[in-house]
Amino acid sequence: MWEKIRLFFDTSAFSPHGICLLWEPELLTVHVVSDAVIALSYFSIPFALAYFVYRRRDVEFGWIFWAFALFIMACGFTHAFAIYTLWIPAYGLEGVIKAATAIASVLTAVLIWPLIPKVLALPSPGQLRLAHAMLEAESRQRRETEALFSHTQKMETIGQLTGGIAHDFNNLLMVISGNLEIADRALARGSEASYDRIRKAIESARQGSQRAATLTQRLLAFARKQPFDTKVINVNQVVASIEEFIVRTVGESIKMEMAPDATLWNTETDPHQLEAALLNLIVNARDAMPSGGQLTIETANVYVDRQFAGQHLDLTPGPYVVISVTDTGMGMDQPTVEHAFEPFFSTKSIGQGTGLGLSQVYGFAKQSGGVATIGSVLGKGTCVSIYLPRTELPLDAQPAFLETAHIEIGNGETILVAEDDNDVRNYIVETLNELGYTVLEACDAEQAVEMFEAHRGAIDLLLTDVIMPGKNGRILSDELRRSNEKLRVIFMTGYSRDVITHDGRLERGLELLQKPVTQKGLADKLKAILGKKTEGS
Repeated sequence: MWEKIRLFFDTSAFSPHGICLLWEPELLTVHVVSDAVIALSYFSIPFALAYFVYRRRDVEFGWIFWAFALFIMACGFTHAFAIYTLWIPAYGLEGVIKAATAIASVLTAVLIWPLIPKVLALPSPGQLRLAHAMLEAESRQRRETEALFSHTQKMETIGQLTGGIAHDFNNLLMVISGNLEIADRALARGSEASYDRIRKAIESARQGSQRAATLTQRLLAFARKQPFDTKVINVNQVVASIEEFIVRTVGESIKMEMAPDATLWNTETDPHQLEAALLNLIVNARDAMPSGGQLTIETANVYVDRQFAGQHLDLTPGPYVVISVTDTGMGMDQPTVEHAFEPFFSTKSIGQGTGLGLSQVYGFAKQSGGVATIGSVLGKGTCVSIYLPRTELPLDAQPAFLETAHIEIGNGETILVAEDDNDVRNYIVETLNELGYTVLEACDAEQAVEMFEAHRGAIDLLLTDVIMPGKNGRILSDELRRSNEKLRVIFMTGYSRDVITHDGRLERGLELLQKPVTQKGLADKLKAILGKKTEGS
């Protein structure tokens, strides 16, 4: 057997192919060059197929490319060996190579024919282009439908919002105007009983105006347009400062539990807005437990991961301070929870609430750079959590959170008032006179500059509206401070339009009074600012 194999590969008994060509140089050159070019081409094609399949692993029937690569590689060897046999008659080895090529050819043919129907079933480039065009048209139609649906939802929300505002403001205006009419009629009668009735009517009108102010502040908070006077605070201190007020608010039938984290981080936000948000949550919790229950206020440090942050728009992963208010009241079902933060959405009876409490909490949390969440089980209770970003800054001096009844009186300091609304300006001027200040008044920035120049050096403080025709209050204050850098300034605003705020946060160093301004709020702010001046002089 080994002898037969040796004879099969023996080249001594044969003549090379070159003899058949009579060693003609031209013929040899044509055959060598042609077979070499074919062999090189055949050797390059498998590498191209392998690279394509490697880069496009998603291609259907990728294995057939490997079969073609094997077959073409074998064909390349047959052409390369044809050059070899021109000079060396290794016809046995050439036969083996041709046999291998034949096997590769048969295997490729056997594999490819059953594949033909499947390949024909694949979409053509034209069909793919048509399908792509149809998908684009469908996607465009879907976007248009979603835009229409979104617009419809916005219109419904606006309708609900304006309807709620109109309802509540009509009630409040009726309280104010009705009681003023009562006071006017009682004043006409002029009796002692009439004077008592006047006082009651004025008090009712004042309460109505305060409710209207609270309503607008909650609307601005939900829209994240409420100017934030941010300070670095510890939430535990805020909760502790209003704990006594909370206990009085919830009543004796509700058990209170405080669970503060002793190592709570600091956060930067408006402490008064935080106080308002907490009181809203506490009132809601109280109303959810008419027969009593337990109210828990808890603080904690948490790290928000990407998964949680991804569930809440604009929330950044990282460290947060969390304040949670939990009750054991009636709870809410899931559809109610999904709408709970919407303005004027309320589960309370008509007249029992405005539906702006939770929306104010939501707006406050978002404007602080955090988020508010609700977890509730019907019949078991509700937990509302406010997440506020941690800050590494040291604590600021903490304000007194609950006001006292004492009215601070001035010492004759001169105040320049710039306000374009005549009625508002008249109220401010009369109130300042009653508080013992000397008042100069201007209806716009230009007149305020003239007043300032005419009384140069005598003006202690500028009290200016933010939004006025022509120059706004910020431009006015900058202009006057260039002449007197020690001039104290207090801004008044109902809506600042970012003139004195950045991302809803009041610029550091600026002082703000939120309209409507009360005598108490005005007196306290003036005493605080002018007191700083006295201390610094």
